Amino acid sequence: MKELMLGNDAVARGLYEAGCAVASSYPGTPSTEITEAAATYEEIYCEWAPNEKVAMEVALGASIGGKRSFCAMKHVGLNVAADPLFTASYTGVNAGMVIAVADDPGMHSSQNEQDSRHYAKAAKIPMLEPADSAECKAYAKLAYELSERFDTPVILRLSTRIAHSQSLVDREERVLPETRPYEKNIQKYVMMPGMAKKRHPVVEQRTRALTAYAERADINCEIMGDTKIGVITSGAAFQYAREALGDGASYLKLGMVHPLPEERIRSFAKKVDELYVIEELDDVIESHVKKLGIAVHGKDIFPLCGEISQNMVAEAFGKKVVSGKALEEEIPVRPPVMCAGCPHRGLFYTLSKNKVMVSGDIGCYTLGAQAPLSAVDTTICMGASISGLHGFNKARGTESEHKSVAVIGDSTFMHSGMTGLANVAYNGSNSTVIILDNSITGMTGHQQNPTTGYNIKGDPATKISLEKVCEAVGIRRVRVVDPYDLKACDAALKEELAAEEPSVIISRRPCALLKYVKHAPPFLVESDACRGCKSCMKIGCPAVSIKEGKAVIDQTQCVGCGLCKSLCAFDAIKEGGAVK
Repeated sequence: MKELMLGNDAVARGLYEAGCAVASSYPGTPSTEITEAAATYEEIYCEWAPNEKVAMEVALGASIGGKRSFCAMKHVGLNVAADPLFTASYTGVNAGMVIAVADDPGMHSSQNEQDSRHYAKAAKIPMLEPADSAECKAYAKLAYELSERFDTPVILRLSTRIAHSQSLVDREERVLPETRPYEKNIQKYVMMPGMAKKRHPVVEQRTRALTAYAERADINCEIMGDTKIGVITSGAAFQYAREALGDGASYLKLGMVHPLPEERIRSFAKKVDELYVIEELDDVIESHVKKLGIAVHGKDIFPLCGEISQNMVAEAFGKKVVSGKALEEEIPVRPPVMCAGCPHRGLFYTLSKNKVMVSGDIGCYTLGAQAPLSAVDTTICMGASISGLHGFNKARGTESEHKSVAVIGDSTFMHSGMTGLANVAYNGSNSTVIILDNSITGMTGHQQNPTTGYNIKGDPATKISLEKVCEAVGIRRVRVVDPYDLKACDAALKEELAAEEPSVIISRRPCALLKYVKHAPPFLVESDACRGCKSCMKIGCPAVSIKEGKAVIDQTQCVGCGLCKSLCAFDAIKEGGAVK
């Protein structure tokens, strides 16, 4: 039976059909839905791990234990998991192990635009890249076969467009392989130097064997059309090229993007008059082709940054560019903002008002950098807020310690903030850390984490206390505030900044979008009392606007948090919708 599936859903279906038994991941757009979908299959044990490193180690452990395993992450998550990745290349596997990595060309939801193909090459691990949902499922299944055949983890590379687009997929039955026996093998699995030295030649031999496979693999295929133009491509870029050029070009479509074939590329190049490589992000395939001594066009025509499109390909080859109908009206830009009632808003208003330097982190709360709050000074990577603040204060001294804070979410704190906080306590910087506890992993669409008390299936689980963790690493000053209470936030901030020791403020209120959160009635503005001072606009709430010089509250968005009311000096904002 054929079914329309997201690429991510199709990968999950492939895991199910291939007999995957254990899946561990950390949510990261655009990879999140793979594990969420896998969790709907009762036959697969699924979990959210605290971070990607843990997830990959869980998957490797399950593989060594004899069961097919899986982990998923976005491209920057692979940075976190790089340590086990490189060593897993040396150890190899027992049962098949598949790693899904979703790149984000165009940076739709990411802090950088790195190309994960470099990791496959550096770690010397095979990488497959599907071009639609059907291939997502098929390649996931193939990845397990290759993993067990060549004794290696296999990376399945997706991109935002492939992960979040839909195409038809055939549902097939699950085939459950027998559990592979575990045999103690110190030479294979204990990577101390003496053993690791012996494993490196094994990895190199494996790469040669995989290259030979790439030469004949069906997933690397020629689609011949007009031979004046030859295109080597993969993934989403293949779809763009095919749509723009059609039968007006010939294609070498690469389903395996590491290791790349050599003779197959040479053979294809001889069949066409002029050769092009169309690939998103870095010139990985192009560099390989040039290394073979073959003349080719690539990044001299197509950009290193951002996504490629059908029109971009068409324009490059002098083909008709299809454009939509332009509107006469100029549509205003709508940048992302924190939701109405977001529990982070009150805290960020407090930080902005007090003009402190804010070392930020990765999450919904990164939007605190946007006007009018403009409260975040830096955002680097998961957990960097705390470590970065420590370094900032060590560099600038005592005065800075009383004028700077770090902000980090509850999930991000569990991911990689705890070690930074331990460093603050151990190495003694008088730093103030604010944990924004909204009781969920919000940025990626509401996934559970170790502080919520529930697992990936929504079943009760151990709930880790943020307060006790902070105290356990050596922080003596730990306090909790309600971010809807601006006076309490202001007092807590001033007191902790004035303290002569490290401290943690936990700003605790559930995300306003959680289903179980009950909202107060929306507020309304008494127009006659409003002076048009715009104080209520300082919090940047999308429910509040100015019309004809007076404040107006959108009833469809307001959740009754009361922040705007607390800023109104003229008592023009009323509770419960009593005044219009």
